[in-house]
Order: sequence, then C-alpha cells, then structure tokens
Amino acid sequence: MLRKTAAVSVIMPAYNAANSIETSLLSILHQTLLPREVIVIDDGSSDETANIVDKTALQFKGVTVILRRQQNKGAGAARNVGLIHASQPYIAFLDADDTWTPEKLERSLTIMEQDDYALVAHDYIDIRSDKEVHIDCVKGFRSGTDPYVQLYLKGYIASISVIVKRDAILTAGGFDESLRNAQDFDMWLAILRDPRHKFTVFNEPLARYSHTPGSIMSHTDRRIACCTKIALRYLPAIKARNQSAWKNLWLRMFFIYYEASYGMPIRRMRYIIRFICALFLVSWRAFFCLLEPRKPIGSISND
Repeated sequence: MLRKTAAVSVIMPAYNAANSIETSLLSILHQTLLPREVIVIDDGSSDETANIVDKTALQFKGVTVILRRQQNKGAGAARNVGLIHASQPYIAFLDADDTWTPEKLERSLTIMEQDDYALVAHDYIDIRSDKEVHIDCVKGFRSGTDPYVQLYLKGYIASISVIVKRDAILTAGGFDESLRNAQDFDMWLAILRDPRHKFTVFNEPLARYSHTPGSIMSHTDRRIACCTKIALRYLPAIKARNQSAWKNLWLRMFFIYYEASYGMPIRRMRYIIRFICALFLVSWRAFFCLLEPRKPIGSISND
C-alpha cells in the first residue's frame, strides 16, 4: 500500500557525497509523511554520487526522484536548479550529508498550516566528531522584541530545518549564486523582510547536521566575507523596522567573527584584531555605498 504524501518538493544539492547521500535519502524515505518529489542536483561530483542516487531511488514508491547534473557552481546555483524543477507549493531542503528524523515533514507541515506561515523552522542536532549538541533555534527566535532582527544578528535558522512556500522564494528571486557561502541565510532574510511573510520556529530537534572534516577551517574566511556582504545588504530592512542600523551592523559583525573563532581559542586574538579592523571598513562601506535593499538577483523568477 502506498503511503500518504504531502505537497512538498525536497531539494538536495550534492557534491562528492558518495559516502553519505544514501543515508540522507533514506531519512527522507523513512518520513511518516512522504514528500511528493525529491530533486537531487549533482553539482559536478567526481565520485559515484549520481549512481548511488539512481540506485537508492528504486526504493522510493509513490515519490518522484529527479536527478539533475551540472558543472560545479555551488550550493546556491544547485538549489536554484532544484527550484526550477520543483512542482510542489512547499519546499524543504536537505544536504547530502545530513539527515531528518522520521517526523520532520509531518510536524513541520502541521505547524505551517496552523497560521499560514511562509516559513517554518525548528531545532536540530549539531554533530562534530563524536559530540552531539542540541541547537536551540527557538531561543534565538524568542530573544529580543523582533525575531527578524535576531535572525539578522545570529542567523538561527538552518536550511535543513526549513519548510518554505515556493512562491516566497521565487518572489525573492532565488538564491544569490554569487555567494559561495551562507546563501540560505541571505534567502531567509530576503523572504522574511516582507512583513506579510509570517514565520515561526519550534523547539523539536528534527534534523541532524554533520560537519565535514576540515570544512570549518577551510571555509572560515569565505564565510566571513559572504556574511559581511549580507550584513550590509539588509541594513535597510533593519532600519525600516525602526531599529538602529549601525548598532545592529556592529553587533552582527561581532557575531560573525565570534562564530569564526568558535572552538579555536588559539586563533581568537587574531579574529578579535580582524573584527576591530573590519568595523572601520564595513562602516565606511555602509555609509557611502551599500545602504540599498536586496533586489531579486537570483536566476529564477515567479513567472
């Protein structure tokens, strides 16, 4: 007997994920409420990622599995390809080395439909080496008086926890392919700056996020650069909410550099010095040229 499905497209970017993608796909297959389709974008892998997807797809009954292959363009471009091929009104994201608990889709959709939210997210389990930590995203959502400002400051929404309306992403123009990091953070800020787009975060850890060995160190500088660009991009949205643009920009820069030095006490002093220097440069850039809203700059539209 075919199991019940929901109007959800799951988008999964994958790059050289042969060692993990089967487990990720099976966590979708084991959902108590299945998505109608799963779209895997092989972003220029040189291993057996595509073959494993084809083989695992045979186990999906009543769920369409679509595999698209492209040259390596990054996660943002891969997600945009997924959005182009998605046919369902709700979108969920799962990376090829992460997993969901079986209740993820059912619980998220139940909450999403309670108040016509544009986006719903939840807590998750962060896995580093042998250590597992429950990341309390709800704490970020409830702290302060404005959840959007707290999102700008702390980036508490993880892409693997999100279900979002496809139309909301398309209206924002899709993911910014020029960002090689934090494209999802940019997208949530783009969608949710519209006060008509309600969102909520609930405190159930329904996903498991794995850190690829070496990725934290190798991507730190790139993440700092991308997050700084995003911080400048959304200053007008912060100001429009009757919040201090400068105060929140400086706080955001502090959190960017604090996160960069997390778990690296030996390097912390170096990042403190870089943070102080960055404040002057970023303030200069913000004042003179970058206080304009994000325009839809992805490669897709809502036509």
